[in-house]
Amino acid sequence: MQATATVLVYSDDANTREQVRLATGRRPAQDAPLVEFVECATPAAVLTELDKGGIDVCVLDGEAAPMGGMGLCRQIKDEVFRCPPVLLLIGRPQDAWLATWSRAEAAVTLPVDPVEFAAALAAILRRRNLVGA
Repeated sequence: MQATATVLVYSDDANTREQVRLATGRRPAQDAPLVEFVECATPAAVLTELDKGGIDVCVLDGEAAPMGGMGLCRQIKDEVFRCPPVLLLIGRPQDAWLATWSRAEAAVTLPVDPVEFAAALAAILRRRNLVGA
């Protein structure tokens, strides 16, 4: 198991970023690594962090402004070599088809439900082989 996973969280809303941190806790599941967060409030900051490397998972707020997480997800999937998997936060369950369009690996609705979010994040980490089997 990897010792730590770095999770980038993009939202222009500090409360949304806090919901993600609180829902994850120190780790999203018992078999998951400890999580370190990189918080970004702008699309430019996301691109800068991804260029640095070392990001294991991106959590993008689909309701963020001025650029929503869905559009940003599609952009990074096209532009970032070996783009990390993306967990998208969506406003309504009916927006799940847009998450598919954006090529996100998973989507959960806002406000963040701690159990649903932690399970989705842990599933992505498992697929990335960042957890012990």
